[in-house]
Amino acid sequence: QVQLVESGGGLVQPGGSLRLSCVVSRSSFSSWPMAWYRQAPGKQRDLVAIITSGGSTNYADSVKDRFTISRDNAKNTVYLQMNSLKPEDTAVYYCNCVAWGTPYWGQGTQVTVSS
Repeated sequence: QVQLVESGGGLVQPGGSLRLSCVVSRSSFSSWPMAWYRQAPGKQRDLVAIITSGGSTNYADSVKDRFTISRDNAKNTVYLQMNSLKPEDTAVYYCNCVAWGTPYWGQGTQVTVSS
């Protein structure tokens, strides 16, 4: 079993920044690709960013040049630095990994961008 615990969400004004964190319960974390997804009310859950075990990254077009995904294998933690936030970034953000062929999700953290 793998547990993922997100933190760092909140209310921020347009143009502001937030950093999300996701702590993974297993030391095998370092060998797994990690991802952040988000789900706005009434919409499907979409991939925001992904980072491989080697540190390669990929982003949704809507967040390129504003969001940065990173990982600290010593802390079993993946981060999502979000800058220049827009109201359309408002969503519940979920951390994800696929371990031994099984997807695992965190409980989600709410990000609200509003003035």
